[in-house]
Amino acid sequence: MPEPSTKQLIIRGVTSTGQTFRPSDWAERLAGVLSVFSVDSRLNYSPYLQPVSCDRLKCLVVDPRLEQLDPRAWAFIMGFARDNDLRVEPLTRA
Repeated sequence: MPEPSTKQLIIRGVTSTGQTFRPSDWAERLAGVLSVFSVDSRLNYSPYLQPVSCDRLKCLVVDPRLEQLDPRAWAFIMGFARDNDLRVEPLTRA
């Protein structure tokens, strides 16, 4: 799991104009790109890409270490956010 000191990013399921992004399972689909099936056939998301719900929105938490570990995956995820005008911001925990 990512270290607490690592400043994670959150991609929020809302555009810069305030529109909710569709389809509603976009975060799970995107996280599925780096997921693997375990021995018991359960889907496990990467610790570097986690779908979450935040303020009634689907979001994707991205660990910035992904950029070093898999630059192509990082470029794909960040390109998806940019191309769909999604809000990307540092994750702040209460």
